[in-house]
Amino acid sequence: MTVNGIVAEYNPFHNGHKYQLEESGRLTGADYTVVVMSGNFVQRGVPALLDKHTRAEMALRCGADLVLELPALYATASAEYFAAGAVALLDSLGVVTHLCFGSECGETEPLFQIARCLSQEPEAYRIVLRQCLKQGLPYPNARERALAAIHAPVSLLGSPNNILGVEYIRALQNRGSKILPVTIKRQGADYHEESLCTVRTDARGEASGPENIPAPPQLSSALAIRRALYRGEEPDLLFPHMPQEVLSLLQSRLQEGRIVRPNDFSSALYYKMLLERESGYEKYLDVSSDLSDRIRNRLDAFTDFESFCHLLKSKELTYTRISRCLLHILLQIEQSRMEAAKAIDYAPYARVLGFRKAAAPLLDAINTVSSIPLVTKPAQAQKSLPADAVTLLRQDILVSAIYQSTIATRTGRAAINEYTIPMVIL
Repeated sequence: MTVNGIVAEYNPFHNGHKYQLEESGRLTGADYTVVVMSGNFVQRGVPALLDKHTRAEMALRCGADLVLELPALYATASAEYFAAGAVALLDSLGVVTHLCFGSECGETEPLFQIARCLSQEPEAYRIVLRQCLKQGLPYPNARERALAAIHAPVSLLGSPNNILGVEYIRALQNRGSKILPVTIKRQGADYHEESLCTVRTDARGEASGPENIPAPPQLSSALAIRRALYRGEEPDLLFPHMPQEVLSLLQSRLQEGRIVRPNDFSSALYYKMLLERESGYEKYLDVSSDLSDRIRNRLDAFTDFESFCHLLKSKELTYTRISRCLLHILLQIEQSRMEAAKAIDYAPYARVLGFRKAAAPLLDAINTVSSIPLVTKPAQAQKSLPADAVTLLRQDILVSAIYQSTIATRTGRAAINEYTIPMVIL
């Protein structure tokens, strides 16, 4: 059995994601595809546009066979921990043969080269790294200079998917995993592109390609699609940019008012920061003492989540890093949680968000050889999982409650309890 693994956020699911699912299946000859997907909050340090079960159903409609949740502890962390948690989960299933990811470079060898340097840390690398850190450079900048000194293809680290690709490879190497990494060159718009791709139309104003044949799908970025939805654009505008299989789900969530924005969490974040202003925020994951002081000193100028990120931004601190830290404060994700997670090999269980009935042989194989249990009913799982695993699972239950309560405030409907949400089965 050949099983392809994909790590994703699908925020939201778009044509580029469907392309990756199809192309990875073609390249690997996979019988099944397992997706490890971020839950209700994502690695950019923001809430997901749509809840995790909706996004899981989108993936299943477009070719995924099984969707598992990446715990929030890793889903909202830096690239290193994001990759470590996801790879540990895939590896522990015991059936995954390939890990397929998108990258800007489209080749694994240069990513392997950087991964080897970071893991082995040659003496020349360590010397330059120490010098740069002594000069006060932020660690990512110091690392890039050290890599450049040993002639590694450091320019690749300017692209987010390349960075994640390097971390996936490092995580596989650190585990001694037999999973083979495969990369697909990113197509279409840049990751940071905020505008939708231009849609070609014929004389009647209908989307078309040469000689009036249907135009190929438009590969706009997830960021551009989110921005369009935040502006209140009609869903019909998005039909060239998202697979037809998922548009009805998107339209339904729009009508229900279940589209979530970062600023929806402004009041909750401000209240949490006020409560802990005196003690500071250094106990939270990624929050340095300098950033903690910066938050405390500028808290009186807080207006909303996004504006506060801009206010705290500096030459050394990127917007995304700050947003991620603020999210850790809001969600009560402490540094000690990550240390505890490392001690239990990151992934003590696999939470199932959804699956296709046709993937029954895949589930049977996982149940036979996996070193971790599949969790389909969180309430029951808490009675059988070890204490450390229950702590990780309860963190996700809390995170879901925070997300769902915000939707409840927007819609005027009661918050959905995580324990009552059924798996998606197609």
